[in-house]
Amino acid sequence: MNVILVPGFWLGAWSWSPVTAALFDAGHAVHPLTLPGMTSVDDDRRGIGLADHIAAVVAAIDELPQGDDADIVLIGHSGGGPISYAASDQRPDRVRQVVYVDSGPLANGLAINPDIPEIDGELLLPPWEFFDTDDLAGLTPQLLDEFRANAVPEPSGVARDGIVISDDPRRLGIRSTVISTTMSPDQLNHYAAEGVPFLVELPRLTDCTVLALPTGHWPQFSRPDELAELIVASVGA
Repeated sequence: MNVILVPGFWLGAWSWSPVTAALFDAGHAVHPLTLPGMTSVDDDRRGIGLADHIAAVVAAIDELPQGDDADIVLIGHSGGGPISYAASDQRPDRVRQVVYVDSGPLANGLAINPDIPEIDGELLLPPWEFFDTDDLAGLTPQLLDEFRANAVPEPSGVARDGIVISDDPRRLGIRSTVISTTMSPDQLNHYAAEGVPFLVELPRLTDCTVLALPTGHWPQFSRPDELAELIVASVGA
């Protein structure tokens, strides 16, 4: 199986390092991505928007050999989840499964996170006080320092642009797995049923499993071994 790993905000391919070895050992071909403008703090991020990050994931799909069956799994953490969903919408015949790590699909027209403060067209990693305490669960002072040292500013448009999803219903039938780390499955399903905007697309998925990994928003740092086990079991099932 080809597994494409899509990072969340401020992160690159490096952020998936704690889980890639387990996927390799399970026999998968692993492709961690660094999206446009996210290689270095010195990158030129002017003009990069959400469509560019989605296009980069679609390009990664198109670069892989095409067989008789869909053999690609997209794994998206945080903001990488809606990006993965939009990419699967453009290539529904190639994507077998989407795994959302503390994330989920986003409905057409919604922005991933318009509330992060912007400075000169970039979203710097905010002070830790910006985040809910639950988001930071499991992150030691050392992990927080390492995260901040490696973080790259996110292009503002990626967080603020409205996502574009087609009317193609095939994406809704793609197998989906949500690894929920800051809510229980019951909470997630309750908020989705209540129509919370960033979850309204979730009940539309026709083959979706919700798994729990109680920790904070960055399980690849706080509980990497358990996250790797869940991903391997989900992809291999």
